[in-house]
Amino acid sequence: MKVLERYIFKRVLVVFAAALGWTLAIVWTTQVLARIDLVTDSGQTAMTFFQIATLVMPTVIPPVLPFALIIGITQTLATMNADSELAVISASGSSRMTIVKPIMLLALAASVFSFAVDNLVEPAARQKNRELIAESRGDLLSLVLQEGSFRRIEDGLYVQIGQRLPDGKLGQIFVADSREPNIDFIYYAKSGAVVRTADKTALLMFDGVVQRKTPSGGVSIIRFASYSFDLGTFTSEVNQVTLQPKDQTLGFLLHPDATDRNYQRKPQAYRAELHRRMTEWLYPAIFALIAIAVAGDARSHREARVHPMITAIVIALFWWWVGYFVSDRAETQPAFVYAMYAVPIIASGVAISFIVANRALELPMGVIDWFGSVFRWIWSLITPRRRIAAGGA
Repeated sequence: MKVLERYIFKRVLVVFAAALGWTLAIVWTTQVLARIDLVTDSGQTAMTFFQIATLVMPTVIPPVLPFALIIGITQTLATMNADSELAVISASGSSRMTIVKPIMLLALAASVFSFAVDNLVEPAARQKNRELIAESRGDLLSLVLQEGSFRRIEDGLYVQIGQRLPDGKLGQIFVADSREPNIDFIYYAKSGAVVRTADKTALLMFDGVVQRKTPSGGVSIIRFASYSFDLGTFTSEVNQVTLQPKDQTLGFLLHPDATDRNYQRKPQAYRAELHRRMTEWLYPAIFALIAIAVAGDARSHREARVHPMITAIVIALFWWWVGYFVSDRAETQPAFVYAMYAVPIIASGVAISFIVANRALELPMGVIDWFGSVFRWIWSLITPRRRIAAGGA
């Protein structure tokens, strides 16, 4: 690359990296907070929480990457235009490719990175994340044995633990079992513990009683020194890991296992996921073209009706929504698979046509006027309060 192209590349890269870091931090935080109940309710260690939080990151990168890129490009080009650098580049006789080339090289690198994360890193992270969640749910001590609260293990089976003892044992155990038709069992024990073996999980209860109510209404009470309550059925069910289409590897999507039960139930969802991965990685390059079409030409401040970043993000959001809509429909309607490829082709075609014609891609006046009216309405709500506050002071 020439010196000027390297200069533009570095400036865009710095702003893009900063925008990507902040955007990832915000989105990652919201995703982690949405999963924190699993850890807090299940009493897992901090290490489990950080493992789950780390595994969330690859799922966040692909959708965030193109928006961080469009922010970096439009902010850099808008700043260069405000400093008259774009006007100087244009007046020096340099072609528009001087601006397009470094930006598109960065966009293509971002697209390749997005493809690698989406098809190599994210499926492995999703599978590991599901395994951790299944293990957390399968840990009976952390899931259902909460002090002073009833927990439903399954239909007809409830457990309450009065206290957890420092040595890992349990105190004041209450179990209500009505899974058998017309027969109810109620267990109460002063202490107990959960014991796990290679093929069995059991709740051992000590010094307690069991009440058995028969269909005729009779009640029998038996006192026991120790009693083993089998929990193997429950723990085996919750430990099962069910992989969804987004969790599968690219190899599985290309050659799905016909015996997989989830695939047998919804094969079209797997086909839609495959085509989503074949198209989603293109969005960084498409958004880069949109950013160049919006902010890549020199213009005076009087010509600018809306900040280029706002215009570019609104247009990008529109195409992103269209792509999401057709990919969602493609899970049930095969015809929408073709639309998944049509959306990036049309979006890039529109942006390229504006770049070749040396015209600025802008929002329609109706949209701009609508945004202006909304802003003025918000400002009218804020201004009286500010005046009142100033008068009171």
